Amino acid sequence: MTTIPAEKLDKLVARWQTVQGSLASGVDQDSYVRLSREFAELDPIVSAITALRHAIHERDGLQEMIDDPASDPAMTALAEEEIGGLDQKIEDLEQQLKIQLLPKDAADEKSAILEVRAGTGGEEAALFAGDLFRMYQRYADRMGWKVNVLSASESATGGYKEIIANITGKGVFARLKFESGVHRVQRVPETEAQGRIHTSAATVAVLPEAEEVDIKIDEKDLRIDVFRASGPGGQSVNTTDSAVRITHLPSGLVVSQQDEKSQHKNKAKAMKVLRARLYEMEREKLDAERAQDRRSQIGSGDRSQRIRTYNFPQGRVTDHRIGLTTHQLQYVLEGAPALDEVIDALITEHQTSQLAAVEGQGRG
Repeated sequence: MTTIPAEKLDKLVARWQTVQGSLASGVDQDSYVRLSREFAELDPIVSAITALRHAIHERDGLQEMIDDPASDPAMTALAEEEIGGLDQKIEDLEQQLKIQLLPKDAADEKSAILEVRAGTGGEEAALFAGDLFRMYQRYADRMGWKVNVLSASESATGGYKEIIANITGKGVFARLKFESGVHRVQRVPETEAQGRIHTSAATVAVLPEAEEVDIKIDEKDLRIDVFRASGPGGQSVNTTDSAVRITHLPSGLVVSQQDEKSQHKNKAKAMKVLRARLYEMEREKLDAERAQDRRSQIGSGDRSQRIRTYNFPQGRVTDHRIGLTTHQLQYVLEGAPALDEVIDALITEHQTSQLAAVEGQGRG
């Protein structure tokens, strides 16, 4: 019945049993952490395998009844009615299992660095950048994640020229990674006397937070400059050289941090951002190598493309990558379930593309 090889499923169940046994018998702390993570990944897969095999067994039993000439005609008719529903259930369960067996993005479970920057549109773009940041902040609150602003450059009217934050929690990157790109807004600015609609843009970058074990940075590859933090108009905001600029010499990446009064804290925050950017560079390099021999897929991380439009006069949000339109703009900006619907649709589309690619390779 199923197109997934039985041996592959048997191996997964056997591994799940082995890991479960090891955890129950007691292991050292490092092994416990590693095995617990593996068990958490295998458990939903084994549940899906069990459900699929139960449905197949049930269908086989009904088919036997239908094929048996000695069966009661009324029971046979009932079995024929039920078997159609089971066929659909088996197909759905197998599809779910195939998605669970897709290669995992190693960064999915990580926390993330969120960077929102005003693009074209001047002050209106900065206000929109602020709207986007607050949208992600509200969404994070709903998901039980923590948001820690690492640096912010405010505009004259209360928006942001740039804001960078660390969002910590389980699976942050998996939910937010498709938000990277150019977001466009169409609305009448409050300062517009003629009531004309203006188009502005902001860019969003979502980077998986990299631990020291992910990215090793050699101190000799860094140039660290300290200077006096400055506020709007260039005036000094404190009297010590607490601001930090870190240049990663091999890549040319530069990160500055001046929000904290402590030089040590500014350096720690700057290193967190630098590590995330270097980790993302490595991921993009690998993605580019893998993508050379296949068509580009949703979520390739190309931030030059316009990914979404927020049209205020029509109360509409359109995600251009998947052709999804919702007329719940206000609820999307509030980080409500309406934003979840957009994110879920992007994840589903990405999984469908992955599945098609894997099945295509299988046929090839």
